[in-house]
Order: sequence, then C-alpha cells, then structure tokens
Amino acid sequence: MIKNLLKKTYFSAIAIFLSVGFLGVSFADTVYTVVSGDSMWKIAVRYQVGLSELINANPHIKNPDLIYPGDKITIPNIDDVKAIEQEVIRLVNLERSKRNLPPLSHNWELSRVARYKSQDMIDNNYFSHNSPVYGSPFDMIRSFGIKFSAAGENIAYGQRTAQQVVNAWMNSEGHRRNILSTNFTQIGVGYAVNKSGVPYWTQMFIRP
Repeated sequence: MIKNLLKKTYFSAIAIFLSVGFLGVSFADTVYTVVSGDSMWKIAVRYQVGLSELINANPHIKNPDLIYPGDKITIPNIDDVKAIEQEVIRLVNLERSKRNLPPLSHNWELSRVARYKSQDMIDNNYFSHNSPVYGSPFDMIRSFGIKFSAAGENIAYGQRTAQQVVNAWMNSEGHRRNILSTNFTQIGVGYAVNKSGVPYWTQMFIRP
C-alpha cells in the first residue's frame, strides 16, 4: 500500500556536513535546428529535458506551439548532472544484484522530478520529505503527471560522490528498505548543488 511507504523509517533523511570545497558541475548548452515534423514536446523527449525547461531556455520562441524548420532551439545541457545520477542508479542496481533482486529501470521523467525536489530543498532552505511548494513526495510525483501504484523517496545532503551517498543510504535501515524493495520497478535520481557547494540528493522509486 502507498500509505505504508509514508512510515518515518521509510522517509528518514541523511545529512553529512563537509568542510570540503565546491563540487564543480559544468554546463554547456547545445543548439538544435528544427526539422519538419518537430514540436517542442518531441524535442524535449528526445533530449530528456522537461518541456517547461526547454521553453524557458528559448525566450525567442514566442509561441512554443509554433516552431518551424530552421528555427534554432537551445537545449539545456545537464549531461554532467545526469552522469552523476546514472552512477547512483548503477550502484543501486549493483546492491540489488548482490541480493538476486531485479534491477530498477531508469525513468528519466522521474529523475526530472527528483532533480526538482533536490533544487526545491536548496531554493526553499529545508531538508524534508514534505515540500512547502509540492507537498508530499506522492503529491509531487503526481503533479508532474506520473502515475504509480506504489512510491517511495530517499533524500540526503552533504555526500560528495554517488558512492558516498549510496553507502550512507545502505547503512540506514529505512533507506536500504526502499533501495532493496520488491515493490518498486523504476527509479529516478535528482542531484543539485547549492551556492556553498553542498550536494543535495533525491531518489524516487515507483511501481507504475
């Protein structure tokens, strides 16, 4: 049951305070040339970015519903962030494989939600499963149009690497339960860094 996943042990959070410097993340946008049959939605899906992010990155497109062959579309490039998130997913599935559990499939749209959650914690200066903007993890996932029959969330901050954060989660009963749960089939991971260089991490798990 979804309600069972709201138990405190399932949603306990991990924080590690570090005095080390900024964990650098580089960004370099790319430019895409529209071809016949394109739409902003199709481009967003192709590059696995949110439609709203794509629209915001292209203020010169006055009507996002009307784009034409030859138009130049800026694609927000977060490949470095995605690589870190993918490493978390790889390590999670490694832990599952050690216990003969099936791997979780990466849901890029769920990673987008998780990334929003990590950034939301930074922007609104909180560390909690309940967002002042989006509400509970369940409410947040639904608000992004993702349907599920079961869901869970792990959060953490302060760990500098994917390995460190997965180790921290695996050493915590509630977080480990989410990672190894047979209730979930898909995972999304969101990574963000605040102005002081402190990483924030969110894992979201669902079964459609």
